[in-house]
Amino acid sequence: MGFHSSLRNAPSDLIAGKFVPLSGDEITSTNPAHPDRKLWSGSPVIGHVNEAVAAARAALPIWSQWPIEKRIAVLRRYQTIVAQRKQEIGELICDETGKAMWDSQAEAGILAGKVDITLDDSENGGFGRVKDYRFNLTESRIGACNYKPHGVMAVIGPYNFPAHLPNGHIVPALVMGNTVVLKPSEKTPATGQALIEMFHEALEAEGAPAGVVNLVQGGPQTAVKLTTHTDIDGILFTGSWPVGRKILEANLDNPGRMVALELGGNNPTVVMPDAHLEQAAIEVVRASFVTTGQRCTCTRRLIVHEDIAERFTSAIVKAAKQLVVGDPRSEDPVFIGPLVSAEARDAVLAFQKRLVDSGAELLLEAEPRSTDGSTDGYYITPAVLKVDRFVAEDSNDAGCDMEVFGPLLRVTTVASLDEAIEQANATRYGLAASIFTTNTEAQKRFVAECRAGCINVNTGTAGASSKLPFGGLGFSGNHRPAGSVSLDYCAFPVASMVESGDSAALPQGMSFDASWLDNA
Repeated sequence: MGFHSSLRNAPSDLIAGKFVPLSGDEITSTNPAHPDRKLWSGSPVIGHVNEAVAAARAALPIWSQWPIEKRIAVLRRYQTIVAQRKQEIGELICDETGKAMWDSQAEAGILAGKVDITLDDSENGGFGRVKDYRFNLTESRIGACNYKPHGVMAVIGPYNFPAHLPNGHIVPALVMGNTVVLKPSEKTPATGQALIEMFHEALEAEGAPAGVVNLVQGGPQTAVKLTTHTDIDGILFTGSWPVGRKILEANLDNPGRMVALELGGNNPTVVMPDAHLEQAAIEVVRASFVTTGQRCTCTRRLIVHEDIAERFTSAIVKAAKQLVVGDPRSEDPVFIGPLVSAEARDAVLAFQKRLVDSGAELLLEAEPRSTDGSTDGYYITPAVLKVDRFVAEDSNDAGCDMEVFGPLLRVTTVASLDEAIEQANATRYGLAASIFTTNTEAQKRFVAECRAGCINVNTGTAGASSKLPFGGLGFSGNHRPAGSVSLDYCAFPVASMVESGDSAALPQGMSFDASWLDNA
């Protein structure tokens, strides 16, 4: 068949409600656990970007003026479709990313819930913040605030959560009346297509205009074409800081264009002597190596108080060494599957060597591993390295401020909470951080003084609740958090004053004679 069984169409773009097949094999997605198994292949058509944006622009007047109840009906139908297809979508995610099946099914399982979270009108929900409101300014004048969609939104998806993260942009964008063009990661085109197939099915069933949601496959050239297109109104991007920087640079002359960036992190975890050490150890190992270290919230930097450093670090190394590395579809319990590509695997090994050459102490070495005695799959074991200090710069220091997407953890020791907070903040990133301590004052200080958008207490950095905001600062983002507040970057407020009377007050120094309006 040449493409994954979960797809309803051959490898395609979606433009104006029609799937347009892509021939060729310029982009080929294979199973990271079994690279000889092809899941999707096609050659991007750069001209499809113009067509997709034009289709989204053409659909915008109708879609944005639809009663919101009809847009909600589309999302409710989508919610039903994605819930029914959870198992097969989870299998696709597993096959295309290499994530363990339990991890992949967890991602597939939260897609439907995004609709409920987006439409949550409770005190803690975000829907109420973007609802129109009116009030009396005077007896004859009303003040009004109306929320309007930005327009055509370009969504650029990542490979590590190829369904969940684009889904988190598209659902709130649609309910607010925007139209969408999605470019999935070139590493996970099949999952991107499957996601759009489900949105398309829901839109078509509810009679929505063609072009509300569009899909263009491709690599960097396609992304540049889309994010610099003159007829888009917003860019919702998840990926690395270097790419996010290029997007910002390319849009310096477009200050009115919404740009929401979620850019990864170099996340610290602090462990103090009064912590529940077993709890802390389990959470540190989980958060460091879950999804083979390919989450932007993974713990990258462990900061341990010197009073417990030796025994705690030893336990971390032992636990990491025992993590089960194996085929993500294995019936036996597996924690670590392969990395997404050979390049990703090699980048981790190269960074490990760079750290050792810079003076890091290798406590547990990352090594390529075959699970069946062959060279099949991009498997790697976890790494733990000890460094003297962390520094907030990209240098040759072993404590340099670098995010490497893989199962590699660096450890340092500190003598006090003050030093721990200083080391936690020794980064240009600011996505996630956590502290393990039973001291409530220490907890409060850490939450208050740590510079990150997601700060946890006695739980690891990796993982987040979609009922909370999600995003960071510095190299981690531009203060446009997703999660429960994603609606906020999908609409803008318009302030209006409406006068129903027939008179206007004359200010001082101004006069007006009604006879001036008489015909000459």
